[in-house]
Amino acid sequence: MFNLRMIQKYLLFAFVAQMFIYQEIRSQGNPGDFPHVKKEITLQLLPGPDNRRNSEGDFVALKDGTILHIYTHFTGNTVNDHEGAYLASRYSTDGGRNWSPGDKIVVQNEGQQNVMSVSLLRLQGGAIALFYLRKNSDDDCIPMMRVSYDEAKTWSDPAVCIQDRKGYFVLNNDRVIQLKNGRLLMPVALHKLAGEEKWSSRGRLFCYYSDDEGKTWASGEQVANPKDILTQEPGVVELKNGDVFMFIRTNQGVQYASYSSNQGRTWSEIEPTQIASPTSPAVIKRIPLTGDLLLVWNNNGKTQQRTPFNTAISKDEGKTWKYIQILEDDPNGNFCYPAIHFVKKHVLLGYFNFVSENIVMSVARVKVKELYR
Repeated sequence: MFNLRMIQKYLLFAFVAQMFIYQEIRSQGNPGDFPHVKKEITLQLLPGPDNRRNSEGDFVALKDGTILHIYTHFTGNTVNDHEGAYLASRYSTDGGRNWSPGDKIVVQNEGQQNVMSVSLLRLQGGAIALFYLRKNSDDDCIPMMRVSYDEAKTWSDPAVCIQDRKGYFVLNNDRVIQLKNGRLLMPVALHKLAGEEKWSSRGRLFCYYSDDEGKTWASGEQVANPKDILTQEPGVVELKNGDVFMFIRTNQGVQYASYSSNQGRTWSEIEPTQIASPTSPAVIKRIPLTGDLLLVWNNNGKTQQRTPFNTAISKDEGKTWKYIQILEDDPNGNFCYPAIHFVKKHVLLGYFNFVSENIVMSVARVKVKELYR
Protein backbone atom coordinates (compact mmCIF):
# COMPACT_ATOMS: atom_id res chain seq x y z
CA MET A 1 0.00 0.00 0.00
CA PHE A 2 1.43 3.44 -0.98
CA ASN A 3 2.06 6.00 1.73
CA LEU A 4 1.96 9.75 1.01
CA ARG A 5 5.72 10.03 0.47
CA MET A 6 5.70 7.14 -1.99
CA ILE A 7 2.81 8.73 -3.90
CA GLN A 8 4.68 12.02 -4.06
CA LYS A 9 7.78 10.26 -5.39
CA TYR A 10 5.69 8.44 -7.98
CA LEU A 11 4.05 11.64 -9.17
CA LEU A 12 7.43 13.35 -9.38
CA PHE A 13 8.85 10.44 -11.37
CA ALA A 14 5.85 10.48 -13.73
CA PHE A 15 6.23 14.25 -14.25
CA VAL A 16 9.95 13.92 -15.04
CA ALA A 17 9.30 11.02 -17.39
CA GLN A 18 6.59 12.98 -19.18
CA MET A 19 8.91 15.98 -19.55
CA PHE A 20 11.62 13.69 -20.95
CA ILE A 21 9.18 12.32 -23.53
CA TYR A 22 8.13 15.88 -24.39
CA GLN A 23 11.74 16.93 -24.88
CA GLU A 24 12.35 13.91 -27.08
CA ILE A 25 9.33 14.83 -29.21
CA ARG A 26 10.61 18.41 -29.47
CA SER A 27 14.09 17.24 -30.40
CA GLN A 28 12.67 15.35 -33.37
CA GLY A 29 11.61 18.64 -34.88
CA ASN A 30 7.83 18.89 -35.13
CA PRO A 31 7.57 22.39 -36.65
CA GLY A 32 4.65 23.29 -34.40
CA ASP A 33 6.85 22.88 -31.33
CA PHE A 34 9.19 25.74 -32.19
CA PRO A 35 8.83 29.51 -32.44
CA HIS A 36 9.65 31.50 -35.56
CA VAL A 37 12.84 33.51 -35.33
CA LYS A 38 12.27 37.24 -35.75
CA LYS A 39 13.97 38.22 -38.98
CA GLU A 40 14.04 40.86 -41.67
CA ILE A 41 14.54 39.79 -45.30
CA THR A 42 16.83 42.52 -46.62
CA LEU A 43 17.80 41.09 -50.00
CA GLN A 44 16.12 38.78 -52.49
CA LEU A 45 17.84 37.93 -55.76
CA LEU A 46 14.93 36.94 -57.99
CA PRO A 47 15.22 34.97 -61.24
CA GLY A 48 15.07 36.83 -64.53
CA PRO A 49 15.66 36.30 -68.25
CA ASP A 50 18.42 33.73 -68.81
CA ASN A 51 18.76 33.49 -65.00
CA ARG A 52 16.63 30.82 -63.34
CA ARG A 53 18.90 30.38 -60.34
CA ASN A 54 20.80 32.57 -57.83
CA SER A 55 22.50 30.62 -55.06
CA GLU A 56 25.54 29.52 -52.95
CA GLY A 57 27.07 32.76 -51.71
CA ASP A 58 29.07 34.11 -48.78
CA PHE A 59 29.90 37.37 -46.97
CA VAL A 60 32.97 39.27 -45.80
CA ALA A 61 33.37 42.60 -44.00
CA LEU A 62 35.61 45.24 -45.58
CA LYS A 63 37.77 47.48 -43.42
CA ASP A 64 35.42 50.45 -43.86
CA GLY A 65 32.49 48.41 -42.52
CA THR A 66 30.97 47.58 -45.91
CA ILE A 67 29.59 44.05 -46.21
CA LEU A 68 30.49 42.30 -49.47
CA HIS A 69 28.20 39.49 -50.62
CA ILE A 70 29.36 37.33 -53.53
CA TYR A 71 27.01 34.69 -54.90
CA THR A 72 26.57 32.36 -57.88
CA HIS A 73 24.56 33.94 -60.72
CA PHE A 74 23.45 31.14 -63.05
CA THR A 75 22.63 31.60 -66.71
CA GLY A 76 20.51 29.46 -68.99
CA ASN A 77 16.98 28.09 -68.81
CA THR A 78 17.29 25.48 -66.04
CA VAL A 79 18.44 25.36 -62.41
CA ASN A 80 20.84 22.50 -63.11
CA ASP A 81 24.17 22.48 -61.22
CA HIS A 82 25.99 22.25 -64.55
CA GLU A 83 24.39 25.28 -66.23
CA GLY A 84 26.61 28.25 -66.95
CA ALA A 85 27.28 30.66 -64.07
CA TYR A 86 29.49 33.53 -62.96
CA LEU A 87 30.19 35.10 -59.57
CA ALA A 88 28.47 38.40 -58.85
CA SER A 89 28.49 40.79 -55.89
CA ARG A 90 26.24 43.12 -53.92
CA TYR A 91 27.29 45.57 -51.19
CA SER A 92 25.75 46.86 -47.96
CA THR A 93 27.07 49.96 -46.18
CA ASP A 94 24.64 49.80 -43.25
CA GLY A 95 25.23 46.38 -41.70
CA GLY A 96 23.07 44.38 -44.09
CA ARG A 97 19.87 46.47 -43.89
CA ASN A 98 20.10 47.69 -47.47
CA TRP A 99 22.01 46.43 -50.50
CA SER A 100 23.32 47.83 -53.77
CA PRO A 101 20.68 47.55 -56.51
CA GLY A 102 22.70 45.85 -59.25
CA ASP A 103 25.26 43.11 -59.76
CA LYS A 104 28.95 43.57 -60.31
CA ILE A 105 30.64 40.62 -61.97
CA VAL A 106 33.55 39.40 -59.83
CA VAL A 107 34.61 36.25 -61.73
CA GLN A 108 33.48 35.54 -65.27
CA ASN A 109 32.61 31.97 -66.19
CA GLU A 110 36.12 30.56 -66.59
CA GLY A 111 34.93 26.94 -66.51
CA GLN A 112 33.71 24.82 -69.37
CA GLN A 113 30.48 24.47 -67.37
CA ASN A 114 30.54 27.13 -64.66
CA VAL A 115 32.08 28.69 -61.57
CA MET A 116 30.05 28.42 -58.37
CA SER A 117 29.89 27.92 -54.58
CA VAL A 118 31.61 30.86 -52.86
CA SER A 119 33.62 31.01 -49.63
CA LEU A 120 35.00 34.37 -48.48
CA LEU A 121 37.57 34.70 -45.71
CA ARG A 122 39.47 37.57 -44.12
CA LEU A 123 42.93 36.09 -43.64
CA GLN A 124 44.92 36.76 -40.50
CA GLY A 125 47.53 38.45 -42.71
CA GLY A 126 44.93 41.04 -43.73
CA ALA A 127 44.07 40.03 -47.30
CA ILE A 128 40.69 38.68 -48.41
CA ALA A 129 40.53 35.17 -49.89
CA LEU A 130 37.86 34.13 -52.39
CA PHE A 131 37.31 30.40 -52.93
CA TYR A 132 35.02 28.83 -55.52
CA LEU A 133 34.61 25.76 -57.71
CA ARG A 134 35.69 25.76 -61.35
CA LYS A 135 33.61 23.09 -63.04
CA ASN A 136 34.66 21.68 -66.41
CA SER A 137 33.19 18.17 -66.49
CA ASP A 138 32.31 15.10 -64.40
CA ASP A 139 36.06 14.44 -64.29
CA ASP A 140 37.14 17.97 -63.44
CA CYS A 141 35.63 20.14 -60.70
CA ILE A 142 38.28 21.79 -58.54
CA PRO A 143 38.48 24.48 -55.82
CA MET A 144 40.12 27.72 -56.91
CA MET A 145 41.47 30.61 -54.83
CA ARG A 146 41.89 34.30 -55.56
CA VAL A 147 43.23 36.92 -53.15
CA SER A 148 42.55 40.66 -52.85
CA TYR A 149 45.00 43.01 -51.17
CA ASP A 150 42.95 46.17 -51.84
CA GLU A 151 39.61 45.37 -50.13
CA ALA A 152 38.02 43.51 -53.03
CA LYS A 153 38.69 46.19 -55.65
CA THR A 154 40.88 43.76 -57.60
CA TRP A 155 41.65 40.05 -57.34
CA SER A 156 44.72 37.96 -58.12
CA ASP A 157 44.78 35.40 -60.88
CA PRO A 158 43.11 32.11 -59.91
CA ALA A 159 45.22 29.43 -58.24
CA VAL A 160 44.32 25.73 -58.22
CA CYS A 161 44.10 24.59 -54.59
CA ILE A 162 44.19 20.81 -55.11
CA GLN A 163 47.16 19.68 -57.17
CA ASP A 164 47.95 16.19 -55.86
CA ARG A 165 45.08 14.57 -57.79
CA LYS A 166 42.52 15.46 -60.45
CA GLY A 167 38.83 14.76 -60.14
CA TYR A 168 35.42 16.04 -59.17
CA PHE A 169 35.64 17.73 -55.77
CA VAL A 170 32.76 19.48 -54.01
CA LEU A 171 33.53 22.43 -51.74
CA ASN A 172 30.36 24.01 -50.41
CA ASN A 173 29.83 27.73 -49.98
CA ASP A 174 30.92 29.27 -46.65
CA ARG A 175 33.19 26.34 -45.84
CA VAL A 176 36.87 27.42 -45.71
CA ILE A 177 38.06 28.43 -42.23
CA GLN A 178 41.29 29.63 -40.62
CA LEU A 179 42.28 28.11 -37.28
CA LYS A 180 43.67 30.13 -34.40
CA ASN A 181 47.18 28.95 -35.30
CA GLY A 182 46.76 30.32 -38.85
CA ARG A 183 46.14 27.04 -40.69
CA LEU A 184 43.53 27.14 -43.45
CA LEU A 185 41.16 24.16 -43.67
CA MET A 186 39.22 23.28 -46.82
CA PRO A 187 36.78 20.36 -46.34
CA VAL A 188 35.90 18.61 -49.61
CA ALA A 189 34.06 15.56 -50.91
CA LEU A 190 35.70 13.68 -53.80
CA HIS A 191 33.09 12.04 -56.05
CA LYS A 192 35.22 10.86 -58.96
CA LEU A 193 38.91 10.72 -59.72
CA ALA A 194 39.87 11.52 -63.29
CA GLY A 195 39.95 8.23 -65.16
CA GLU A 196 37.55 6.38 -62.87
CA GLU A 197 34.64 4.83 -64.71
CA LYS A 198 31.72 6.11 -62.63
CA TRP A 199 30.75 9.27 -60.75
CA SER A 200 29.65 8.29 -57.22
CA SER A 201 27.16 10.14 -55.05
CA ARG A 202 29.06 8.76 -52.04
CA GLY A 203 31.81 11.30 -51.52
CA ARG A 204 35.22 10.43 -50.10
CA LEU A 205 35.90 13.12 -47.51
CA PHE A 206 39.18 15.00 -47.09
CA CYS A 207 40.36 18.19 -45.51
CA TYR A 208 43.07 20.04 -47.40
CA TYR A 209 45.16 22.41 -45.30
CA SER A 210 47.56 25.28 -45.87
CA ASP A 211 50.05 26.80 -43.43
CA ASP A 212 51.06 29.68 -45.73
CA GLU A 213 47.65 31.33 -46.27
CA GLY A 214 46.84 29.38 -49.40
CA LYS A 215 50.10 29.44 -51.33
CA THR A 216 50.46 25.67 -50.99
CA TRP A 217 48.03 22.96 -49.88
CA ALA A 218 48.39 19.42 -48.52
CA SER A 219 45.78 16.70 -48.09
CA GLY A 220 44.82 15.27 -44.73
CA GLU A 221 43.99 11.57 -44.55
CA GLN A 222 40.64 10.38 -45.85
CA VAL A 223 37.89 10.41 -43.23
CA ALA A 224 37.11 6.83 -42.20
CA ASN A 225 33.68 5.58 -43.34
CA PRO A 226 33.76 1.79 -42.73
CA LYS A 227 30.01 1.30 -43.20
CA ASP A 228 30.07 3.04 -46.61
CA ILE A 229 27.41 5.53 -45.58
CA LEU A 230 26.55 8.09 -48.24
CA THR A 231 28.56 11.15 -47.18
CA GLN A 232 28.62 14.54 -48.89
CA GLU A 233 29.36 18.26 -48.41
CA PRO A 234 31.41 18.34 -45.19
CA GLY A 235 31.94 21.49 -43.12
CA VAL A 236 34.29 22.24 -40.22
CA VAL A 237 34.41 24.41 -37.11
CA GLU A 238 37.21 24.79 -34.55
CA LEU A 239 36.26 23.88 -30.98
CA LYS A 240 37.47 25.70 -27.90
CA ASN A 241 39.86 22.88 -26.96
CA GLY A 242 41.59 23.13 -30.36
CA ASP A 243 39.93 20.07 -31.91
CA VAL A 244 38.12 20.43 -35.23
CA PHE A 245 34.54 19.21 -35.60
CA MET A 246 33.53 18.07 -39.10
CA PHE A 247 29.78 17.95 -39.76
CA ILE A 248 28.65 15.84 -42.71
CA ARG A 249 25.57 15.57 -44.92
CA THR A 250 24.31 11.96 -45.12
CA ASN A 251 21.25 9.95 -46.13
CA GLN A 252 20.80 8.51 -42.62
CA GLY A 253 18.27 11.04 -41.29
CA VAL A 254 20.94 12.86 -39.27
CA GLN A 255 24.13 14.81 -39.80
CA TYR A 256 27.26 12.77 -39.06
CA ALA A 257 30.44 13.93 -37.32
CA SER A 258 34.18 13.34 -37.39
CA TYR A 259 36.85 14.95 -35.21
CA SER A 260 40.49 15.92 -35.65
CA SER A 261 42.88 16.59 -32.77
CA ASN A 262 45.78 17.56 -35.08
CA GLN A 263 44.33 20.46 -37.10
CA GLY A 264 42.91 18.38 -39.94
CA ARG A 265 45.68 15.88 -40.71
CA THR A 266 43.77 12.83 -39.42
CA TRP A 267 40.14 12.25 -38.53
CA SER A 268 38.09 9.93 -36.35
CA GLU A 269 35.66 7.44 -37.85
CA ILE A 270 32.37 9.11 -38.74
CA GLU A 271 29.56 8.82 -36.19
CA PRO A 272 25.92 9.95 -36.07
CA THR A 273 24.93 13.14 -34.27
CA GLN A 274 21.55 14.09 -32.81
CA ILE A 275 21.05 16.69 -35.56
CA ALA A 276 18.02 15.43 -37.51
CA SER A 277 18.49 16.20 -41.20
CA PRO A 278 17.50 15.15 -44.70
CA THR A 279 20.25 14.70 -47.27
CA SER A 280 20.99 18.41 -47.10
CA PRO A 281 23.92 20.55 -45.89
CA ALA A 282 24.20 22.35 -42.57
CA VAL A 283 26.49 25.18 -41.49
CA ILE A 284 27.92 25.84 -38.02
CA LYS A 285 29.79 28.95 -36.84
CA ARG A 286 30.82 30.43 -33.52
CA ILE A 287 28.93 33.51 -32.34
CA PRO A 288 31.49 36.23 -31.47
CA LEU A 289 29.23 37.91 -28.88
CA THR A 290 28.57 34.78 -26.80
CA GLY A 291 31.14 32.14 -27.76
CA ASP A 292 28.35 29.63 -28.47
CA LEU A 293 27.87 27.71 -31.73
CA LEU A 294 25.10 28.60 -34.18
CA LEU A 295 23.64 25.86 -36.39
CA VAL A 296 21.51 26.55 -39.49
CA TRP A 297 19.98 23.50 -41.17
CA ASN A 298 16.82 21.60 -42.17
CA ASN A 299 15.40 20.16 -38.95
CA ASN A 300 13.74 17.26 -40.74
CA GLY A 301 15.02 13.71 -40.54
CA LYS A 302 11.80 12.06 -41.69
CA THR A 303 11.52 13.15 -45.34
CA GLN A 304 13.90 14.43 -47.99
CA GLN A 305 12.17 17.79 -48.31
CA ARG A 306 14.40 20.68 -47.27
CA THR A 307 11.87 22.31 -44.99
CA PRO A 308 11.56 23.49 -42.26
CA PHE A 309 14.74 25.59 -42.12
CA ASN A 310 15.94 26.18 -38.58
CA THR A 311 18.45 27.79 -36.25
CA ALA A 312 19.79 26.31 -33.01
CA ILE A 313 22.40 27.13 -30.37
CA SER A 314 24.94 24.87 -28.66
CA LYS A 315 26.53 25.91 -25.36
CA ASP A 316 28.53 22.67 -25.04
CA GLU A 317 30.58 22.63 -28.27
CA GLY A 318 28.05 20.80 -30.41
CA LYS A 319 27.06 18.00 -28.01
CA THR A 320 23.50 19.30 -27.61
CA TRP A 321 21.43 21.96 -29.34
CA LYS A 322 18.88 24.30 -27.76
CA TYR A 323 16.78 27.36 -28.63
CA ILE A 324 15.56 25.71 -31.82
CA GLN A 325 13.64 28.20 -33.98
CA ILE A 326 12.11 28.24 -37.44
CA LEU A 327 13.69 30.49 -40.03
CA GLU A 328 11.46 29.28 -42.89
CA ASP A 329 8.73 26.61 -42.99
CA ASP A 330 6.88 26.93 -46.29
CA PRO A 331 5.73 23.33 -46.96
CA ASN A 332 6.29 23.91 -50.69
CA GLY A 333 9.77 25.36 -50.21
CA ASN A 334 13.22 23.81 -50.28
CA PHE A 335 15.63 25.95 -48.26
CA CYS A 336 19.34 25.17 -48.24
CA TYR A 337 23.02 26.10 -48.73
CA PRO A 338 23.16 28.62 -45.88
CA ALA A 339 25.93 31.12 -45.15
CA ILE A 340 26.46 32.87 -41.81
CA HIS A 341 28.05 36.27 -41.19
CA PHE A 342 28.04 38.21 -37.93
CA VAL A 343 27.76 42.01 -37.91
CA LYS A 344 28.08 43.37 -34.34
CA LYS A 345 24.78 42.49 -32.62
CA HIS A 346 23.23 40.98 -35.76
CA VAL A 347 23.77 37.96 -37.96
CA LEU A 348 23.22 37.79 -41.71
CA LEU A 349 21.90 34.47 -43.00
CA GLY A 350 22.12 33.81 -46.73
CA TYR A 351 20.25 30.85 -48.24
CA PHE A 352 18.25 29.85 -51.27
CA ASN A 353 14.77 28.51 -51.87
CA PHE A 354 14.05 26.12 -54.74
CA VAL A 355 10.40 26.61 -55.63
CA SER A 356 8.36 26.58 -58.86
CA GLU A 357 11.36 25.56 -61.00
CA ASN A 358 13.32 28.62 -59.91
CA ILE A 359 15.91 29.25 -57.18
CA VAL A 360 15.74 32.50 -55.23
CA MET A 361 18.64 33.75 -53.08
CA SER A 362 17.66 35.53 -49.84
CA VAL A 363 19.50 37.33 -47.06
CA ALA A 364 17.86 37.51 -43.62
CA ARG A 365 19.04 39.88 -40.88
CA VAL A 366 18.52 38.69 -37.30
CA LYS A 367 19.46 40.12 -33.90
CA VAL A 368 21.78 37.67 -32.13
CA LYS A 369 19.68 37.91 -28.95
CA GLU A 370 16.67 36.65 -30.89
CA LEU A 371 18.49 33.37 -31.52
CA TYR A 372 18.20 32.62 -27.78
CA ARG A 373 14.41 32.74 -27.41
